[in-house]
Amino acid sequence: MTVQLSNLEHLPNYQITERLDVVYGSTVRSKHVGKDLFAGLKNIVGGELTAYTELLEESRQEAIDRMIVKAEALGADAVVGLRFSTSSIAQGASELFVYGTAVKVAPISQQQYQNPPSDHSNQNTNTQTQVAPDDLPRFNPFG
Repeated sequence: MTVQLSNLEHLPNYQITERLDVVYGSTVRSKHVGKDLFAGLKNIVGGELTAYTELLEESRQEAIDRMIVKAEALGADAVVGLRFSTSSIAQGASELFVYGTAVKVAPISQQQYQNPPSDHSNQNTNTQTQVAPDDLPRFNPFG
């Protein structure tokens, strides 16, 4: 099973069976002088700075990949509560940081209940089944 990622505190259709540890991944990147020069010119006329967009996309993916390696080393099935953060490290260099809680999960079967008919003399043979939202497991990553 590949490590699943969720920015929620739970993984839909799965029950968290064990909380392992906080995992993270980061990368520090600097701007390329040529790209930075082009971005400065682009600021004059406006528009998307595609060189920076690509840089950020590569940085996000690298940070996620590093986090997944740490989660796999713990034997995790998923990482929940996924968050991103950025910071400036030095002139022209920034860190992209991703973190979450590594957990073990198990698939859950949908707990169903039937709505009782309101009138016993006129029962509808087509009863509906629904999942009770309060019956779904929730996970607090902080405790």
